[in-house]
Amino acid sequence: MEKQKKMMVVDDFVEYRLFPVSDEPDPAKLKRILHQYIEEILARLAPLLADYIWQNQAFNLKYKSKKGDVPAHIGGITHFGDNIEDEWFIVYLIQQITKDFPELAARVEDNDGEFLLIEAADFLPKWLKPENSSNRVFFHHGKLCIVPLQQDGGDLPDPASSIDLSQALRLLCAHPEACTATASIANAIKRRIKGYPESIKDSFHRAHCLVPAEIAAILTERPQLVSAAVQAFYLRDPIDLKACRTFHHFKPERLVFTSVTFTKCLYAQLSQQRFHPDKRSGYTLPARSHPKYKAHELGMKLAHGFEILCSKCAGSPGSATKHPSQSPLWTGFLNNLKKNDFFKGGMEGSAQYCELMKKAEMYFQQSVFKPDSSANLSPGDEVLGLLSSLKVNMEELKKEEAHLPPEEDDSWMDLSPEKLEQILQNAVGLKEVTTESEEQYNLSEVTDSMKAFISKVSSHEGAELPWNPAEAPVTFDVDSFTSALERILGPNPEELDSDDLESEEDFELLNSDEDLDDDQATPLNAEALQSLHSYMDVMDRELAHTNIGKSFTKKTNVGAVHPKTAKANESNSEEAVNADESDLAPVDLDLNLVTNILESFSSQSGLAGPASNLLQSMGVHLPDNTDQETADTSLPC
Repeated sequence: MEKQKKMMVVDDFVEYRLFPVSDEPDPAKLKRILHQYIEEILARLAPLLADYIWQNQAFNLKYKSKKGDVPAHIGGITHFGDNIEDEWFIVYLIQQITKDFPELAARVEDNDGEFLLIEAADFLPKWLKPENSSNRVFFHHGKLCIVPLQQDGGDLPDPASSIDLSQALRLLCAHPEACTATASIANAIKRRIKGYPESIKDSFHRAHCLVPAEIAAILTERPQLVSAAVQAFYLRDPIDLKACRTFHHFKPERLVFTSVTFTKCLYAQLSQQRFHPDKRSGYTLPARSHPKYKAHELGMKLAHGFEILCSKCAGSPGSATKHPSQSPLWTGFLNNLKKNDFFKGGMEGSAQYCELMKKAEMYFQQSVFKPDSSANLSPGDEVLGLLSSLKVNMEELKKEEAHLPPEEDDSWMDLSPEKLEQILQNAVGLKEVTTESEEQYNLSEVTDSMKAFISKVSSHEGAELPWNPAEAPVTFDVDSFTSALERILGPNPEELDSDDLESEEDFELLNSDEDLDDDQATPLNAEALQSLHSYMDVMDRELAHTNIGKSFTKKTNVGAVHPKTAKANESNSEEAVNADESDLAPVDLDLNLVTNILESFSSQSGLAGPASNLLQSMGVHLPDNTDQETADTSLPC
């Protein structure tokens, strides 16, 4: 219950927990083992995480003692904010940890719950529902695992709801093969983490910014602080902007150009904000035609973000961060770094060694110290501490302006409709749709898919879609569908009104308490169906000459006269009879279905609507209505 409250209050977080699959009865020994895992895991991930820029919080691990049914384990919580890629990067990290440490099993959840199952929702077995999915999804040996229900002759549980965590871990250890997720489910997750760790570099964006010299020095020492500054500016309110009327810490008198590394999410948040500085702040912007306008604008916004951070800090400017050497885990962590060649063979005391040591210390503070205590320094406190300790050399910064690395192109923010469509298709795992000419496009797919959709099962939980990218095409058995329909219409008296029966005798027979054998039931079904068909024929004749009857396209019979021809020759009685028969011709269901769907699709004008949504969910992609577009453009002005 406590966990559910937390999920309701806090948004955009991911929680990860790593459990030993083997039992260790001694709590003290288990605690030492788990602390050793923290040292080894963080050292193994250091090359990936030391330079990574997180949106809000960093990946972190700490020891958590046994509580109720949850055994002792290591884990953490990361608030990823608007950058969903941070969450999936953590999923990749957890998968790699269980691959490198096969004696650990991991659970990953976010504020939506079992988001891994949500990602693979199209491929889940029917027995897996929200009420029994808790404590069933794990990463083990680098593979996605789902603890199944009871099997014949097996010892797996068959609970009405979810199982407890300890039981799930025992079953995962005893039945690893039975718990391995199917290939379709595993591939849905692999698609989301495909490309890591190489794609980490693609998530960054380097841009030139004109900032106060103090900010340039701070970002050189602590590049990760750019995320806190961007978030402070992005989430500003009128109270925050009061501190920016007159700058106390980052005045615009000493500005320098510097290269700043953002994540693409942070860069988009900063660059897309429309903001004009207060005249009292001293910051001004050149004309938009200025070649360095973008650098001026980004730097001005960053300065406001850093000033807001300092105005909201709670500590004193002289506060200092806790040194990693004060933690009992630091020694083991440092030894593991050396084993994994984190320092790249550099000698102690060299410039390369010292630079990497700074990164290792900061990474250790983010991953171990900050999760352990709520009394740690805020980003504003860190900025004030760096301001008091750093020596800003204006001459050196001016010299570096001439040797800045080139800024990167930000055209990735311009999204074309075609690229958006491709992204959406990749998100749901669809193959790229090839454009086909009208002559090559097979409209029978529409009718076949709609018939298959009608034949599927539906309930209060929703309708089942017949198309699945991992399944073969759905077949439609007309005979079984017809026989099922006859069974519905025939023997059940509730399906027919009393007026549909020809006599009271038939009504009494249907409501008789006496059992009828098959021989007696068959004539009654035929008689009832014949009566129903006769009423339907009369109704068809009455509606044939109305707008409802004329709105349907009918099948053309041999010897029948087209309705338009029949109207032109109404004086001829024989042709009038043929015209009447033509009006009563059977409705062409397939042609009417396709016509109505195409009209609905065309009326959407390329936007989302019921026709396109239903057909695309069944795997049918209609081409654009080029005829309508050509007709629209050819209309006279």
